[in-house]
Amino acid sequence: MALKINKKIPDPIYSYEGVDPKGKILKGELSARSLTLAKITLKKKGLNLKSIREKRHRRFDALTKKKIKSLDICIFTRQLATMIKAGVPLVQSFEIVADGLDNPSMREVVLGIKSHVEGGTTFARALAHYPQHFDHLFCSLVDSGEQSGSLELMLDRVAIYKEKSQVLKQKIKKAMKYPATVTLVALVVTIILMVKVVPIFQDLFASFGSELPAFTQVVVDLSKWMQQYWWMLIGFIVALSYALIQTKKRSKAFRDRLDRLSLKIPILGDLVYKSIIARFSRTLATTYAAGVPLIDALEFTAGATNNVIFQDAVMKIRDDIATGQQLQLAMRASQLFPSMAVQMVAIGEESGSLDAMLDKVANHFESEVDNAVDGLTAMMEPLIMAVLGVLVGGLVIAMYLPIFKMGSVV
Repeated sequence: MALKINKKIPDPIYSYEGVDPKGKILKGELSARSLTLAKITLKKKGLNLKSIREKRHRRFDALTKKKIKSLDICIFTRQLATMIKAGVPLVQSFEIVADGLDNPSMREVVLGIKSHVEGGTTFARALAHYPQHFDHLFCSLVDSGEQSGSLELMLDRVAIYKEKSQVLKQKIKKAMKYPATVTLVALVVTIILMVKVVPIFQDLFASFGSELPAFTQVVVDLSKWMQQYWWMLIGFIVALSYALIQTKKRSKAFRDRLDRLSLKIPILGDLVYKSIIARFSRTLATTYAAGVPLIDALEFTAGATNNVIFQDAVMKIRDDIATGQQLQLAMRASQLFPSMAVQMVAIGEESGSLDAMLDKVANHFESEVDNAVDGLTAMMEPLIMAVLGVLVGGLVIAMYLPIFKMGSVV
């Protein structure tokens, strides 16, 4: 992944209060890269600090603060791995990486991690202070690298894992955008035709003084309803979306149904399935290669599947292995994994190269996802045109049916 170095972000401002060598109380503000550097600067000036804190404009920050995305974590991991590999000390690496980050929020997190490490905390424990950005898997892999003295190698593995996960995530997003695009375009076109075009024909139909064909009457009635109650339609869509989101958060049974449904949707279901197998294989390969015991590695992997059905299945596999069963037998018993993946795992277990075989499985299914996305993209383009053609053509027929009827009478 190419590293893009962006323009430097202004340093945060700290408000401080302290006593100078003459005993005079001083208050002021200071710009520094981090809280630690601000304290060092003030102590060098002979100031005995009583308090210091970062100055924040909370209302403004809430509106302007940039969200930290998975791509930001991916870039941070790769850049840090590159610095450590080049022999740069860890603390100095944080400084260099922070200077190159475009996202102020991510820069603040990196400098916060640096402050914790400078205070004597291990890198893994420093990461654990930011659980919303660094999950248990990330922290555990870094901790394993620190304890084994192979932090450079471990960060490189984590960086590769994050990069491949990010690429897979982007592919899935790309695939999901097309159905959403078809639905949105169809909805917008329908609303425009119903609200703007059909009313023009209504006045013309009124002048005919004759009964409209059933199809035309349905379209006209629907147009009148949409003009009068459009706000109800929007409110219903918003309320339904909110209800679905909240139900998904609170109900495991609902999530279970959604996850089962996502695997059965034509075309998209196959794409979702392959992406889950790819994530499972990649996560298990990375954790197992890092020296994490297989039982613990499976626990990490269960959460990475992002599917309740597979989470439960992987935890069942974990329990089976804890009783002495082989991984390939437990996977086959779940009836969720493709035979190719099970066979590769069997070869890996027999040859003592399980992580390498899992990597091959991950590469294969990531390639399958890539091909599926390309196929879906090619298929959706004519589908969009077909949907629009049916909508526009249907409304045109509905509007011209009365005219054709009058012509046949004459």
